[in-house]
Amino acid sequence: MKKAIAFVILPMLILSPAFFSSCGSCQNRTGGNELKKVEIEQKEIIKDQIEKKVYPLPTSAQVIKMLSDFSVGYTIGITNPVANNKKYFSSSKRAVNLGVYGADLSYASLYNRDQEVINILAAIQYLASELNMSKIYNKDLYDQIKKNFDNRDTLVKILEGAFNNTYAFLTDNDQQPLALLVVGGAWVEGIYLTTQVSDASYQYAGISKVLLEQKESLKLFLEITKPYSNDPSVSDFLKAIDPVKIVYDSLGTSLTAKNIKDITDAIVGVRTQVIL
Repeated sequence: MKKAIAFVILPMLILSPAFFSSCGSCQNRTGGNELKKVEIEQKEIIKDQIEKKVYPLPTSAQVIKMLSDFSVGYTIGITNPVANNKKYFSSSKRAVNLGVYGADLSYASLYNRDQEVINILAAIQYLASELNMSKIYNKDLYDQIKKNFDNRDTLVKILEGAFNNTYAFLTDNDQQPLALLVVGGAWVEGIYLTTQVSDASYQYAGISKVLLEQKESLKLFLEITKPYSNDPSVSDFLKAIDPVKIVYDSLGTSLTAKNIKDITDAIVGVRTQVIL
């Protein structure tokens, strides 16, 4: 996961003012060559990340751990109902909601909700079996989760391992579009859960920070999906999340209550499409 985090940070470092100021005279001599070089380097990093089959974004487990660290209480009834899992018949719908339930599993696990963990794992196991990867979400995973309820750092690592294994399995089997849909579903649900944890979430400075950080995650997701944008399932998903992109594109470096409401409204609309 350190590689994934480095992948988020590296482009920002490459484009930092310090970089350009230190190479100012060089840039003057070469015109736009340096910028083109940076773009090529970034594309190579993205390509390398995909080829290494590393889960490309901070996982929903990391996002939700921040919520639990802020002592924001657990909200009953906001996860995707487990009965919905039998409504998903296409591989793309199953993949997206495997990501959704993965985020829900992180939410229930990090708040020590044992029965919810059991129920969500059952929903995940069904979808995983339909995608031929039932070995990842098995009783051993549940046992590890339950054993580490009181150790959040270890719990996050266990959940991250499940995300990484899912992503690697799909990419190993030449199903990169489905792997990206799993990532996208988890990203949508992670933001949705963040916006739903409190009716007055804007009062929590930490939650504002979590939501703002997802702007960079969205940019990264859009970058890694570019090579697959002609795939119908990926294209449909990108169209679905466009309202969230529009909101994030309009944001500055901090969030107002209105900004949070706009993000919330947009993500609710997207999430409704995703889980139906």
